[in-house]
Amino acid sequence: MIFHLSIAAHQPRHVAGVLAELWGADALFFPPVSDNGWIVIARDDRRSAIEVYPIGTVLREADGDADAFGEATGDTGYTATHAAIATSLTKEQVLGIAQREGWPAKYRQRGGMFGVLEVWIEGRQMMEVMTSEMQAEYCATMSADNWRAMLAAVEAQHHAA
Repeated sequence: MIFHLSIAAHQPRHVAGVLAELWGADALFFPPVSDNGWIVIARDDRRSAIEVYPIGTVLREADGDADAFGEATGDTGYTATHAAIATSLTKEQVLGIAQREGWPAKYRQRGGMFGVLEVWIEGRQMMEVMTSEMQAEYCATMSADNWRAMLAAVEAQHHAA
């Protein structure tokens, strides 16, 4: 099963709004990767989501103990497309498979909300893999209401600074 995926669009806010309308979901600002990113969060039991980044945004592996980051390249031939997928394997098994394949992989905590294993397929395409424990964290924290609360807290911090 897939928990979320990302796409690139020329008009991320508009596309997110249309997808939210079609899906019966919420379209919300999504700043972690881009200043013009949007996320569509479904009202289903899996908290399914679609991230919409500006066209020309690519994901890059970060060095050391850091999250992947978005970079505006202006090149429309690349994509920020990735997915978060469920696995019944353990963290160690997933990391072992990545090591066997020669693919970079590491555990990351996304926004203090849920963990993922960043697996870089062929060293260039990110796939977030979630163990059973990570899936439970995701389902417990990922909702439109929780996202709104996080955005409000970030906004309050910016005004206090």
